[in-house]
Amino acid sequence: MTLLVTVFAAVISTAVWYSSEKARSLKVSSLMFMYWGAALMWLVDAAFEYTELRADYFTPAPSDMINDLFLGFAAVAFGLVIWTVILLVKDPKGVLKAALIKK
Repeated sequence: MTLLVTVFAAVISTAVWYSSEKARSLKVSSLMFMYWGAALMWLVDAAFEYTELRADYFTPAPSDMINDLFLGFAAVAFGLVIWTVILLVKDPKGVLKAALIKK
């Protein structure tokens, strides 16, 4: 489930990055690369787990699936937090700088 959640997040962020110039200026590429990296990490994890468990890999317990789903959502949420920090530090549109200077 973690692999599915991060792949969906990666595909969505890639589509947004590719289709919108505004998204590119807002550093969506950082978010996209984080999600693709997480998806690759869980793909490798799934491959190694499959070599260990074989057919049992495809019949997980419902509680394991729910835990993996929550882990995938937590990874996506953490990626959004990191992206927000990147936006605040880089301030590509100068909004934060203008607000600080105004005060």
